Amino acid sequence: MSADLQKLNSESDQISRVFAQRNNLTANDFRALLYVMVADSNGEPLTAGALGQRMQVTGGAVTHLVERMIASKHIRRAPHEHDRRKVMLHYDDHGMSVARGFFSPLGAHMREAFADLPDADLEAAHRVFEAMCGAMQTYSAELAADDK
Repeated sequence: MSADLQKLNSESDQISRVFAQRNNLTANDFRALLYVMVADSNGEPLTAGALGQRMQVTGGAVTHLVERMIASKHIRRAPHEHDRRKVMLHYDDHGMSVARGFFSPLGAHMREAFADLPDADLEAAHRVFEAMCGAMQTYSAELAADDK
């Protein structure tokens, strides 16, 4: 499974590089977009400070990155739903349109690749990915604690 995860990560990294290159994004820009998209999709949008912590960059660096991503209309700021003092980062409509345009063909290839797999296999794979992500999050938290 470890080899499969490494291969998946390698393929994903290559596709990410092409997306970034075609959209004039740096590797850090893409990482930031990914963090914002995942957090937004989970209903837990990030502040710029939280994004900077996840990326392990300075406040100045994340401010510059966020301003650049806002100017290119990949992300937008919005007030927090319940605490108007906080400003949250969300994927902008333009950024989402750009991402959909690039990644939709990959989605079609995935649907085709999964078409003959039984639902039970897909459900089992989902549980495996959830467990792997949980293990990686635990290890990441341990690394962060070691750095303090």
